[in-house]
Amino acid sequence: MVVQLTQDTYEQEVMKAQGTVLVDFYADWCGPCKMQGPIVDQLSEERSDVKFCKLNVDEATPIAIELGISSIPTIMVVKNGEITYKQPGLMQKAQLEALL
Repeated sequence: MVVQLTQDTYEQEVMKAQGTVLVDFYADWCGPCKMQGPIVDQLSEERSDVKFCKLNVDEATPIAIELGISSIPTIMVVKNGEITYKQPGLMQKAQLEALL
């Protein structure tokens, strides 16, 4: 299951979460984002040890600006409140699995 984040839930769901959280930053109009989404969805069904989240940058622009998200899709991994990875661009399933 993928958690849809909002401006109000980001801090609690991601930065205060224990364990590993993968966040997919996207926008509805973004072509590569539409390809990234199903890959994240599939991984979320296979990996119960990781929390998977999506954040629409158009709906949570202040968070995107704060994190320096200037290109989408961007994948970010947070472990126990610490950002351990942040990279823009479409990532294939094997690349995401290697990150986790």
